[in-house]
Amino acid sequence: MLLLHGYGSKKESFYYQLEALSKYYKVTAPDFPSFGLSEPCGEPWSVGDYAEWLKKFITYCKLEKPHIIAHSFGARVAIKLLAEQPELCDKLILTGGAGLVKPRSPRYMRQIKAYRRVKKLFPKFAEKHFGSEEYKKLSPVMRESYKKIVNEDLKCCAEKIKNKTLLIYGENDTVTPPNEEGETFNRLIADSRLEIMPGCGHFCFSENYELFNNKILTFLSEK
Repeated sequence: MLLLHGYGSKKESFYYQLEALSKYYKVTAPDFPSFGLSEPCGEPWSVGDYAEWLKKFITYCKLEKPHIIAHSFGARVAIKLLAEQPELCDKLILTGGAGLVKPRSPRYMRQIKAYRRVKKLFPKFAEKHFGSEEYKKLSPVMRESYKKIVNEDLKCCAEKIKNKTLLIYGENDTVTPPNEEGETFNRLIADSRLEIMPGCGHFCFSENYELFNNKILTFLSEK
């Protein structure tokens, strides 16, 4: 079992899965480069760069067709990798899976244009006053990496996934809403099933870990 954490997070976010799943599986949970206790990247990484790193990690650890549980950004990496090499994994579980670029609203495009104009004249002011709080906390290298990651649409990759896939989303997830990301990935990934966890948000795997873990174990026991 291979657990892939979300953006800005670390392997410990899967605390309840590490404890429960270790009773049945050999569980491996790395920190992606630049997260947790891993070394920072020296340059901005794209989803593809992280996917290549994950491939090498699986080989280095001699993980033979592990089941993968991937949260949010981790789902981006898993989708990117398995689109081309499905044989590296057995079953795939995506929770709060991200990777879709939504249509840009006129308001959003106006903000982007304003940011670019201000950045040319007052770069420090622009970096301080534009963007989400998550983005503002990032280092310069990670800001460029973040841009690469969130601007890559993985619809075409999702269509290539051949692994049997379970999609689990929180009913109240506002980061990756189930009626947007969840339903779209369910349509794109041929052998997939979508399940919605009531009363949960983006971290449904820790908000109601007993239900989440039961869903996983049931799915993995299916032939």
